[in-house]
Amino acid sequence: MRSSVRVAAPVDWLIVGLGNPGREYQGTRHNVGFAVAEHLRQQWEFGTPKTRSKGLLVDGKATIGFQPDTGLPLTQRVALLWPQTYMNDSGESVGLVRGSLHVPLDRVLVVHDEIDLPFGEIRTRLGGGLAGHNGLKSIDAALGSRDFQRVRVGVGRPASTDPEVVAAYVLGKFREPEAEVRDLIERAARRAQQVLEAAALAPDAETPR
Repeated sequence: MRSSVRVAAPVDWLIVGLGNPGREYQGTRHNVGFAVAEHLRQQWEFGTPKTRSKGLLVDGKATIGFQPDTGLPLTQRVALLWPQTYMNDSGESVGLVRGSLHVPLDRVLVVHDEIDLPFGEIRTRLGGGLAGHNGLKSIDAALGSRDFQRVRVGVGRPASTDPEVVAAYVLGKFREPEAEVRDLIERAARRAQQVLEAAALAPDAETPR
């Protein structure tokens, strides 16, 4: 049975954007998680990420909404992580950072591409299947559980199920109009923020900061 007592942690949330490091992967479907994390970094005016635990990491106080009773800003301490291990080994960095920051498993939020969702569709979930996503498989193995939060960003899938065709598709650049891709990233960032806001406002949540 899961304990309801939380160990004090330097941050309230760890948000992980999945992708591959390197200029050649920028703008690809597989790197949409990187793009969403970068959008949040700019929105929250966090500083420049630093190299740590096989990733790029930055943290700060984020305004995630407003307290309904007072209208005052609702803030949480958030760390943003871009694993630099390449997608298939993302768990190496996530496991190290989660351990050093003592973040509860259900306060780890992973943003990733999802080929089983049409382009533009965004869904959230806690735990569940991994749908063959190698980045999620690596995180599951590193954390010893798949009961972490996710923002699934729909990038669509090719007509073929051939593994090589699928790999080339997700590693390829978006072909949709730039404005639609930008809108997708912005909406995914808002969805991530809504996950944090909902948790902070839940009846059994700790007093919002």
